[in-house]
Amino acid sequence: MADDDVFENVPDVGEDLARAEQRLTVRVERRTYNKPVTVVEGFDPDAVDVRDIGTQLKKRLGAGGTVKDTSVEVQGDHEDRVRDILTEMGFAVED
Repeated sequence: MADDDVFENVPDVGEDLARAEQRLTVRVERRTYNKPVTVVEGFDPDAVDVRDIGTQLKKRLGAGGTVKDTSVEVQGDHEDRVRDILTEMGFAVED
């Protein structure tokens, strides 16, 4: 019994803590032909998987986009919805 780890089934809080410590900004830019693009910046690529977060955002919004080193771009004006989704994921989003 002494060898049993009582914390064995407790989820790792490292990534949750890393998410909460990041300060993300969300804005909408107008690109070619006045098309809106929602840009999320401020990810720490060493703390979270930016590619995975970009995939989740694009899937939940039903939109295309791209992932860069520390940012995610989603086609369309999704500023409010992106803020809500990121907050659900545990990120702090600046106003």
